[in-house]
Amino acid sequence: MHPSTHTVLHDPEGLIEAGLPLDREPYESLVKAALAWTGEDTLTTRDYEQIALQLTGHARAIAADVRHRADQLPKNSGPRALAEIVLAEAEGRLAAKLKGTARCTQNRARLVRALYERLDRLETTPAPEKGAPNGRREASTSTSPPSASPPRAPCTPL
Repeated sequence: MHPSTHTVLHDPEGLIEAGLPLDREPYESLVKAALAWTGEDTLTTRDYEQIALQLTGHARAIAADVRHRADQLPKNSGPRALAEIVLAEAEGRLAAKLKGTARCTQNRARLVRALYERLDRLETTPAPEKGAPNGRREASTSTSPPSASPPRAPCTPL
């Protein structure tokens, strides 16, 4: 028997991943390409499944970032409430079984796009001021409109 050359890390809180930036550009390109597909595309079922798996894994990583950022906001803040709605929708969509179709893959691409939109809005949300009661700011300066939640269609064929 050969000794293992791998180290297993126990990180149930995801603190190691939280410090790593997402590799955003390739996934944004993949999302753009997937959403540009028409009914004439001739990818195989296995290709669609593989792309959907890539998007699913990345969506989970973005969702973890959104959760981490939202948890830093006061419990009764609007941006946190919107993030929780998007995260609940994402959780339901990520639980849906993947199908090897363009529609399923495009739904995963829309989910990645929606999660990035929410993450971007959370990054521009000011952190609560220290010394303000209950972590609240004295005056709200955020005027960003709420993000649209991901589309509701699961990965089902047309």
